[in-house]
Amino acid sequence: MRIAIIGTGYVGLVSGACFSEFGLDVICVDKDADKIDGLRRGEIPIFEPGLEQLVKTNSEAGRLSFSTDLRAAVQGADAVFIAVGTPSRRGDGHADLSYVYAAAEEIAHAIDQYTVIVTKSTVPVGTGREVERIVRETMPEASFDVVSNPEFLREGSAINDFMRPDRVVIGAETERAKGVMRQLYRVLYLIETPILFTSIETSELIKYAANTFLATKITFINEVADLCEKVGADVHDVAKGIGLDGRIGKKFLHPGPGYGGSCFPKDTLALVKTAQDYNSPLRIVEAVVDINDKRKSAMADRIAKACGGSVRGKTVAMLGLTFKPNTDDMRHSPSLPIVAALLEEGAAVQAYDPAGMNEAKKMMPDVTYCEESYATMDGADVLAIVTEWNEFRSLDFDRVKKLLSSPILVDLRNIYAPGDMKQLGFDYHSIGRPVDRTTL
Repeated sequence: MRIAIIGTGYVGLVSGACFSEFGLDVICVDKDADKIDGLRRGEIPIFEPGLEQLVKTNSEAGRLSFSTDLRAAVQGADAVFIAVGTPSRRGDGHADLSYVYAAAEEIAHAIDQYTVIVTKSTVPVGTGREVERIVRETMPEASFDVVSNPEFLREGSAINDFMRPDRVVIGAETERAKGVMRQLYRVLYLIETPILFTSIETSELIKYAANTFLATKITFINEVADLCEKVGADVHDVAKGIGLDGRIGKKFLHPGPGYGGSCFPKDTLALVKTAQDYNSPLRIVEAVVDINDKRKSAMADRIAKACGGSVRGKTVAMLGLTFKPNTDDMRHSPSLPIVAALLEEGAAVQAYDPAGMNEAKKMMPDVTYCEESYATMDGADVLAIVTEWNEFRSLDFDRVKKLLSSPILVDLRNIYAPGDMKQLGFDYHSIGRPVDRTTL
């Protein structure tokens, strides 16, 4: 089978590489000629473990190619995936669907046979119907079906998520379209992956509901962590105790500085706006959005409190800038409001991240960026861990103490045990745990 994927961002590139690994003939299309030229040379514009090798292998095998010519890519394709960006519109939080609709119109002009047009981008309820309308009005004689097939990729483990997903959701309403989609995902049928066929609207809502529920779990445990600090309880034991309940589950119950990234902030806000538009407000989600925004900013106050109440004139060493490890994604990262608040309060910030500094420099030009972890600590008054990269989990604390002017550590990801850090002579601050805990 032959497919075209419109958009070579995170979702488009990962999906294209993985579909080609399934044995399909894949053409990834983008208007950015420089990006396409780079991809043809094997230059991957995003950081995702395993993606570079996957692109290289399938490009060399002739199953994966890159082009700026949408018409040529779409003609003769069995399916065309729309995987363009859907950022939040400035000011109102609604998803900006202009790229989706522009792609739909271009696809309409190009299709020359029966084609399944698939929305892979995260889009609000009703988008698939609008794509169908645009194509139908643009080319009334076109033979096509529109399908919703949302992605559930986690940055840092996207390839495994695509190859061995928990489930595949397909919103399709004709047997012909369902047949095409079954063929595309035939490899997953063979390993008995659950594949759920629904209406288009249901599929679109599943994506938003899933991300919003996970964001709610994160926000819930963060608030519980704050309560633990007040009453002397341990949030890790609370999380374990409730997570062992099969109805709740243990995932996404890790306290921290708040959720970020390209999905959760955008999708929770878009779902809130959609619900308001339909006069069916989601009060829980509205609270989640508000709490998470305030939490990220409040993390700077924790650092200031550890420094005696103020960071004015002090230097903060910061480890980790991306919203999570194993990605270079800085979108909505907790580090952004934390750094902004620290700088506003008169602190200097020295930072290091294994993958995200190039992006971070564009957003936070007033930070001093260092080449490795220990360089951030040289002469700093406090060390703050913001992202839980593996290399931060085994620091040489004798060396850390010698580099810091004061042995103060603010661990916003709880990767060290408070009791152990106390024995090492650190003034250690974490989230939701008693100071004498000696295990993680």
